[in-house]
Amino acid sequence: MLRVDIGSGLLDEARQVPSPNCDERPTAAVVELVVVHGISLPPGEYGGGWVEALFTNRLDPAAHPYFAEIADLRVSAHLLIDREGQVTQFVPLNRRAWHAGASCFQGRERCNDFAVGIELEGEDEIPYTDAQYARLAEVIAALCEAYPALTAERIVGHADIAPGRKTDPGPAFDWDHLHRLLAGRAGARDQGTGIRDSKPET
Repeated sequence: MLRVDIGSGLLDEARQVPSPNCDERPTAAVVELVVVHGISLPPGEYGGGWVEALFTNRLDPAAHPYFAEIADLRVSAHLLIDREGQVTQFVPLNRRAWHAGASCFQGRERCNDFAVGIELEGEDEIPYTDAQYARLAEVIAALCEAYPALTAERIVGHADIAPGRKTDPGPAFDWDHLHRLLAGRAGARDQGTGIRDSKPET
C-alpha cells in the first residue's frame, strides 16, 4: 500500500525526479483537491521521456516541431502515472506544482494553491489503461489517508476547473470506473486505507 510521508511530501515507491517548477503553498493552505490531467508528448505518442523533459526544463525544441511551441513553458505536476502504471514524482506534495493554471473550484480560484496535480500519460480520445486506473486509485487512497480534507468528491479533471481552456483528461477517461475502484477501497477505510465519504458525484 502506498504511503505519503507528511514531513517530506514524498510518495513512497514513486520514482523521484525533482522539478524546479514549483514553489511554496500559501501560508495555512492544505491539500483539499486532486486534479487529474492527461498528457502525451508528442501528442498521441507515449514513452520517450519527453514529459519528464518538459517538467524539468530540458525539452529540446529541435526534437519535434511541436516541442518548439512548448519548450519554454515552466510547468510541472506532482505525479505522473505512465501507461504501465509506474509513478514518477516531480514535486513534493507539500509544495505547489504548476499544473492547473487559471482555474476555479467551487468558486475558489488558483487551484494550484490547494491541489495535487496528477498527470496520466494519455490523450483525450484514447482509452487509458487498466494499470493507470488501478494505480490512480491507489495513489488517491494514500492522499486521502495523508490529507484529511480530501474526499472522493474533491477529485476532478483539469477540464472541470478550467472549462473552455482545457479538455483533459478528456472523454476517454472513465470516471465511473475510477469511482468504482475508489468505492471498493472505501470498505477498508477502518483499516486505514483512507477513502472517506466516497460516493462521488458523476
